[in-house]
Amino acid sequence: MIPPPTLAARMRRRAILCVLGASACFTIAAAMVKFVAGSVPTSEIVFFRSAVAAVCMIPLIWRAGGWSVLHTRRPLGHAWRLLAGLAGMYGAFYGYAHLPLATVTALGFAMPIFLALLSVPMLHERIGPGRALTVGAGLVGVLFVLRPWQDSDSLPAFPALVVVAGVVFWAFAMISIRRMGQYGERNITIVLLFTLGGTVVSGLLCIPVWIMPSGWVLAALTGVGAISAVAQLLMTEGYRSGEATMLAPFEYGAILYTLALGFLIWGEVPSGWEFTGIAILVASGLFAWWREGRSGSPAVR
Repeated sequence: MIPPPTLAARMRRRAILCVLGASACFTIAAAMVKFVAGSVPTSEIVFFRSAVAAVCMIPLIWRAGGWSVLHTRRPLGHAWRLLAGLAGMYGAFYGYAHLPLATVTALGFAMPIFLALLSVPMLHERIGPGRALTVGAGLVGVLFVLRPWQDSDSLPAFPALVVVAGVVFWAFAMISIRRMGQYGERNITIVLLFTLGGTVVSGLLCIPVWIMPSGWVLAALTGVGAISAVAQLLMTEGYRSGEATMLAPFEYGAILYTLALGFLIWGEVPSGWEFTGIAILVASGLFAWWREGRSGSPAVR
């Protein structure tokens, strides 16, 4: 049943607000990670983010039918998705500690570019001229942000490479999700097994480097997990009630949020090269969604 125009417009506005709210929550969580990064190891941040999110998801487990929702026929697929997803999370959190917020966020938006490239050998997909143009432009944007031809202290090379490596691993994780989806694996099973698995693995990794957090650091670490869970719920609600091709561009509001927070809190001002790279990444992403929307095929998220 097609909703009447007034209701449809109201649903679109609600969906857009949910996506904008999710982007804002993800930005706040990133800023909190940056705040605590100098006090505790990255492994500890990942552990709290995963553990708190896992607790927040317990009601979803009961709503979906109890612990049986964790049953899977693709254990190796989940293992690969877990390792790749954790590597992506580690890369992003390490980047937040050493790079401007907007830079890490912009590089994160390069994930669909690497996903498109990896989909050719791993999923046997084809890249047409339009998508090839988008991928090429996105790679140029990444180079402008990283500017390897310069010896600049404003963008440390190692943290930048760690972030890019994390983005590539996120692309591998998305490919794993696609494959499991093709075999009929439930979305809630994929999400819950990743969250619970991430809690266990990151918990083991942070044992040898554990630092007892102070009161305010513990509050911030708990906030990272809780706010990330809220962000995920908002994003899910937005995409549940709105068209993906309409909503995806609003995710780029995170660039504006991180630019504002980075400047107001840490005095971060991207260089001209970084601004240019960020603009190219955003433009290539928006063009990709516009082109996919016209062709009627689903864009990669």
